[in-house]
Amino acid sequence: MKNILGFIPARGGSKGIPRKNVRFVDGKPLIFYTINEALKSKFLSRVVVSTDSRIIAALAAKYGAKVIKRPKELARDDTPTSPVILHALQELEKEGYKPDLIVILQPTSPFRKSYHIDEAVELFLKSDCDFVVSVCEAKITPFWCFTAEKNYLKPLLKHNLSGKRRQDLPRTYVLNGAIFIYTPDKLFKNNLNYFNGKTLPYFMKPEESIDIDDELDLILARELMRKEIYEESKSFR
Repeated sequence: MKNILGFIPARGGSKGIPRKNVRFVDGKPLIFYTINEALKSKFLSRVVVSTDSRIIAALAAKYGAKVIKRPKELARDDTPTSPVILHALQELEKEGYKPDLIVILQPTSPFRKSYHIDEAVELFLKSDCDFVVSVCEAKITPFWCFTAEKNYLKPLLKHNLSGKRRQDLPRTYVLNGAIFIYTPDKLFKNNLNYFNGKTLPYFMKPEESIDIDDELDLILARELMRKEIYEESKSFR
């Protein structure tokens, strides 16, 4: 596939953390890390940031990404991803660019590296699948989860295995939000239902899977980033 689009959706607003995508993590705005790694990918022919924010647009352009200005009606809290991507594809088509493959990279995953992107794309290209999505092992197994009904706990799953040891339970995985890959036709056929078809997992480690959603995530990311940079600097001494 010749044209592989790296697509970074980055709204200016955020409920959990105000101006989340431009908050600083180890001296750089959060969005820097995703743009920087996307541009290092050997597969991505174009890296695009869709945003309604002037600040994010200026930063994205500074760091080397193409910016698509997103209309306000596509930048609400309840706006799904599909129309945002569709808008970007329409804008790119005006320039004569039609991607064969779309790689969505959320800016809230600062520990996703270029080699993760490349490995996930290779997995897609070599396999018979509709989607590749990045996952990590679930921190809490759903076999130990409950709902509260009329003040009483009820097992979330039919087969309650809460009495079993964790190592005796099936491994379970969650989407970590770092990478989503599919062909443009899936946007129209499945409305981005990643499990309405053949979906392959791309496995990532928990420390690579931090998704910045609240202040606690931000604190953790800052500490890990400092440690990561420190460890890298030691290797050059």
